Amino acid sequence: MEAKIGKLLDSVGNFFTGADQIPWCDTDIVAGCEREVTEAGKGSSDELKSDCIMRLSWALVHSRRPEDVQRGIAMLEASLAGTNSPLQKREKMYLLAVGYYRSGDYSRSRQLVECCLEIAPDWRQAQTLKKTIEDRIKKDGVIGIGIAATVVGVVVGGIAAAFARKN
Repeated sequence: MEAKIGKLLDSVGNFFTGADQIPWCDTDIVAGCEREVTEAGKGSSDELKSDCIMRLSWALVHSRRPEDVQRGIAMLEASLAGTNSPLQKREKMYLLAVGYYRSGDYSRSRQLVECCLEIAPDWRQAQTLKKTIEDRIKKDGVIGIGIAATVVGVVVGGIAAAFARKN
């Protein structure tokens, strides 16, 4: 019984705080990945450069700083067109979906994660992200309905108060 109550309280808390299961990335990690990319640019193989850029992209879209997330999105979009491997394309689309989720563009995020699931239908990470996106869309809808209901209540209350004063 206590476990059920604890889950309920966690669920309510997560609803209001917007908690999700997507990891965050510290600025230290972003800086470290930027150093890796710089060092890889000094005569390393194309594969190493590509791996370093992917790690940096991952760090950027998982950052708490909106400007980092936008930078990560731009890097991934620029590199997506030149991607031939279905696995790399799936990874980049997934990271783009995370970036768009972090930036609040839930419809674009959902569209990208659905493309990932077309490539790999059993990919648990993408399934989890899709559920997270859908939960967030539902939550935002519930909050929007609550705000609209409050506004309607205030207007109706104001009209009722005005009629009460006239009488």
